[in-house]
Amino acid sequence: MKKILLLCVSLLVVLGIMGCGSDKGKAEVKPDTTSKVTTDTSAPAAKSKILVAYFSATGNSKQLAENTAKALGADLYEIRPAKPYSKDDLNYNDETTRATVEQKNDSVRPELADNKAPISDHETIILVHPIWWGQAPRIMDTFVESYDFTGKNMTNICTSGGSDIGTSGDYLQKLTKGKANWKPGKLFTKDASEAEINSWFKALGF
Repeated sequence: MKKILLLCVSLLVVLGIMGCGSDKGKAEVKPDTTSKVTTDTSAPAAKSKILVAYFSATGNSKQLAENTAKALGADLYEIRPAKPYSKDDLNYNDETTRATVEQKNDSVRPELADNKAPISDHETIILVHPIWWGQAPRIMDTFVESYDFTGKNMTNICTSGGSDIGTSGDYLQKLTKGKANWKPGKLFTKDASEAEINSWFKALGF
């Protein structure tokens, strides 16, 4: 009987030793305290209060518009005609060309490619355009008449091959029917510096 009892005790001791040995080979699992779940709760960047809306047939006014938007931290919008102007359309030596015919008739309104300018999202609207025959191209008339500029601060800046800004600003202002707050415009070179642009608009209160 004693032999049987001793045999059982010995067996239990051996099993216990084996169990302890097997635990040593196992890796200890600890909770991960280094990983952090981050949630970006920051609001999206606010849009600028200023919109630079430009029409450019040759690229000169586009360059001025881009420089202006960069200088003022403004948003940029391109005014596009439904039918783009070709090089032949811009031949001012031929009175039958498209641009010449349009500029001689102040009732012409070239169609816009879209009417999605974010006017309501901005407080200040800067119109950028070339000067054709002493005035803004008729596509600018179409643009101004297509939106409600009530309460907006507005001005126009231009590029030209030789003409001055003329009465283009006065003409566009009339098309807003007294609903916008207009500031005097200015003729710039296409590559006007940011410092020059900033200086002008600071003087205007923009």
